[in-house]
Amino acid sequence: MYEFPFELDDFQKEACEFINDGKSVVVCAPTGAGKTVIAQHAIHRALEEDKRIFYTTPLKALSNQKYYDFGEKYGADKVGLLTGDTSINRNAQIVVMTTEVFRNMLYGTNFGAVADNMKDVKYVVLDEVHYMNDEQRGTVWEESIIYCPTNVQIIALSATVANADELTAWINTVHSKTELVNTDFRPVPLRFYYFDSSQPDKLLPLLTPSGQLNKKIRPEKRLFGKKLQNKKSYVRNVVRNLQANDMLPAIYFTFSRRKCDEHMEKCASLELVTRSEQAQIKQFVDEYIAENPHLYNNKHLEYLYQGVASHHAGLLPAWKNLVEKLFQKGLIKVVFATETLAAGINMPARSTVISSTSKRTDSGHRMLTASEFLQMSGRAGRRGMDEVGYVTIVGTQFQSPEEVAELVLSDANPLESRFSPSYSMVLNLLQRFSLDEAKELILKSFGYFSSGSRLQPLLKAYDLNVKELESREFLCPYKLSDKELYEYDKLRHLYVQNRQTYKKICKQEKAKNRPLSQEALKFGAETKAMLHKMHNFHCDTCKLYRKHSKNIEVISRLNLRQEKLQKEIEKQRDIFWNKFLAHRSVLLDCGYLKDDYPTEYGITTSQIRSENELFIAQIIFSNVLENLTPAQLTAVVCAITTEDLRIDIPYLPISEPVRKTLNLIRNLRRKLEKVQNRYAVEAPMYINPYFSSLIELWVEGAEWETITEQIDMGEGDIVRSFKRVVDVLRQFTSINNVPEALVFTAREAIEKILREPVDVD
Repeated sequence: MYEFPFELDDFQKEACEFINDGKSVVVCAPTGAGKTVIAQHAIHRALEEDKRIFYTTPLKALSNQKYYDFGEKYGADKVGLLTGDTSINRNAQIVVMTTEVFRNMLYGTNFGAVADNMKDVKYVVLDEVHYMNDEQRGTVWEESIIYCPTNVQIIALSATVANADELTAWINTVHSKTELVNTDFRPVPLRFYYFDSSQPDKLLPLLTPSGQLNKKIRPEKRLFGKKLQNKKSYVRNVVRNLQANDMLPAIYFTFSRRKCDEHMEKCASLELVTRSEQAQIKQFVDEYIAENPHLYNNKHLEYLYQGVASHHAGLLPAWKNLVEKLFQKGLIKVVFATETLAAGINMPARSTVISSTSKRTDSGHRMLTASEFLQMSGRAGRRGMDEVGYVTIVGTQFQSPEEVAELVLSDANPLESRFSPSYSMVLNLLQRFSLDEAKELILKSFGYFSSGSRLQPLLKAYDLNVKELESREFLCPYKLSDKELYEYDKLRHLYVQNRQTYKKICKQEKAKNRPLSQEALKFGAETKAMLHKMHNFHCDTCKLYRKHSKNIEVISRLNLRQEKLQKEIEKQRDIFWNKFLAHRSVLLDCGYLKDDYPTEYGITTSQIRSENELFIAQIIFSNVLENLTPAQLTAVVCAITTEDLRIDIPYLPISEPVRKTLNLIRNLRRKLEKVQNRYAVEAPMYINPYFSSLIELWVEGAEWETITEQIDMGEGDIVRSFKRVVDVLRQFTSINNVPEALVFTAREAIEKILREPVDVD
């Protein structure tokens, strides 16, 4: 085993032994427990054996960080980087990449043949594999594991999840011999505190030594309307308490970007840094800004010198990078961050503060899940620096202290499958496999493997329904069957209706002083005969008739429910394959598949990566993008890659050619919507020109200040929308069958978009 300059923990030794034995391994351990050491062991083995290793991460920022770390550790010539927009030394022995890039390599389409992509690769590290739970992107991890060649050892590193054994059993089934190393060991144990606003000058231990809720904690008062709006902020009190108790540096998690910035401003005057630290910050910032002059007038600059900063998706990437570097050096004492910071970026802190254990969503407030809480609280405690990590939960009116204690003591949530067939998946699989082989691969998904547990509630409901039906056996005192009672019920119902009708006729005729007609008399006689027929049934005098009748009604409802549950169970059991077939049907209808093999258009579509590859392909093939300038092309692509925003932003007028092109695209969308609806396929098709005029101005050469003045939106959001455009334009330049003129325009557009600050990661 490779000798580390420190003693390994037992779980690290165990995982390294499994790797030495040629097995794949799932390592499930709390945040900060030292999972990276296991990946480093695999890297050393690859270097010794003259083999290659891929290291995949869920985020581009994390990939960049690992690339620089490994470059310093093993030498820049040995390390490569592959993300959506970067390719450095791709044939290196150690290649860091996003999981999406790895998955695309395994499809063997626009990344070249799988055999070439995986040449000499012996190990693949899937870092942060719990991202399988991510609603939008979770499917990527499942696809990567399913398609990964079985001679490659998978090293899957995960934060704590409830069903690590199920994940391991699945990888064992679809890939190769896989062992689980599961530990709840934390090298730096956590201590939990509670901030109660009625006692603002101290932090209260959340739990007693025996693990009960501390009785001194009081729930927050309920406020409504204006009182809630004018509620006092206690962020300064919280930070002051942390400072007084030597619990800094801290990451202060809050679920609103606006609050991050407000909290930072409120705490700027707390004098958290010494004169000497201020001088160090100034020197570091000056050197960093010399390399990134676009940050020179950043409005948050003054706060850095006070040792506070905010960190969220609305900030420029280069600025977030500066905050991270200063925090890693211990010069920033409090970072106010949204929960995205919990996703693996190396920012060690002594404390984490969680501003609320509930968060607002589209459907109101909800409590954090146990896994979300673990991910955030797990950032506390620096290995080798702190004896304990501190987690402080701030009291709010949306949570009770009891709920907080329950969350702290909860186990992690289980991983759930987010596997979801897409147009690209259908086309890629049918390019390499027959329909039956494709089905075999789909049935290998973790979702299908774990469908037993997913179906559990349905199967339980079905069993209860069966038992309820069995208990509904009714013993008729006259031994009449349900069918006979049903006959009596029908007759009785008809008699009541006819009798009412006959009485009405008699009343009308009497009012008009007229005798009853022959038809009316005949109807009256028939109704009377019905009554005599009813008297012949035992039910007519039976005291249990109503009970028997009600029982039949309940049985009828239970039978109906049984049928619905049966259908739902069948649907859920085959949900992934049915989705695959639905996408296939749309592709067949649109001419992208023929005899279950992709047509020319289909092959192009298989190389596209987006939320709806078919929609992008239809736009390319419709020639609506042909005569646009680079600026107009970026504006159109920006509209079709920007998701629906949850906030209202003012409409910024777009140029005439862009408007006309988007109208033509709307017609394409309507047609595709009809086909998708026919097969119940849900794949989004965006046309949102929120940022279109901004990117058009930018490509035409406008200054960044001009862009940001147009709209009250985080600079990071604007950069991210521009980078999405670059991602799609890059695809235009690398996939088959794109008109040459469009390829040239796309290349020119990319060049004009990628200038400071957009080109800085």
